[in-house]
Amino acid sequence: MSQIKEAILETISQGDKAFIPYIMAGDGGLEKLKPINLKLQELGVTAIEVGIPFTDPVADGPTIERAGERALAKGATLRKVIETLRSFADEITIPLVAMTYLNPILAYGVEKFSKDAYNAGIRGVIIPDMPLEEKDIVYPELKNVGIDLVQLVSLTSTPERIEKLTKASEGFIYAVTVNGITGARSSFEGDLESHFKKIQSYTDTPVLAGFGISTPDQVKQFGAFSSGVIVGSKIVDCLAKNDWVSIENLVKASKFTTV
Repeated sequence: MSQIKEAILETISQGDKAFIPYIMAGDGGLEKLKPINLKLQELGVTAIEVGIPFTDPVADGPTIERAGERALAKGATLRKVIETLRSFADEITIPLVAMTYLNPILAYGVEKFSKDAYNAGIRGVIIPDMPLEEKDIVYPELKNVGIDLVQLVSLTSTPERIEKLTKASEGFIYAVTVNGITGARSSFEGDLESHFKKIQSYTDTPVLAGFGISTPDQVKQFGAFSSGVIVGSKIVDCLAKNDWVSIENLVKASKFTTV
């Protein structure tokens, strides 16, 4: 079993829900990557999604896009992020999930990227601009070292598409909760509970909710009918303000055994 799936199932077995914070690597400087990861690990998150800054992001809302611009201005690159993660990999006991785009991986070299990423503690990769039909560009090398290729399922995906995506996804299913880009939302539209049940009916891989989740109440709301949540823009905003109290409250909301 993949380390990510195992970590999520272990969390669920304790009566809680998975909580995966998204961070933009290099925002504020790569030297912040270690203390941020260690602090999040200390708070009890299930895994950490590490965003790689990119010049042409397709899925990022304004908060994450600005964080990526700040990281790029500080000189962050895929290679430098992996080198930095590798420097403290022995201190990280939870899986890391890299969110990057296809071009940086191709420029790095798929085989070398896969090996270096694994040695840096990365156990999953999300590539939002790579269609499922093109996954073999990277999948064999990722599989060879033991890195999961996580798929995103949108609200507009047909049942046939959902079935294909869920069968291909490893570690967890990234179920997008809104139409459009990332960013905090005050409310969500549609019968999301039924949508999540439909996705879960195709697979025993955990289904996690992501995009727009920004409050403890929303963490609880989505945790009630999913395996857990991914929180991005709100975490990035809190880190920029050094607001660890709000981050801790978000993580606590996923601990169903104590709330």
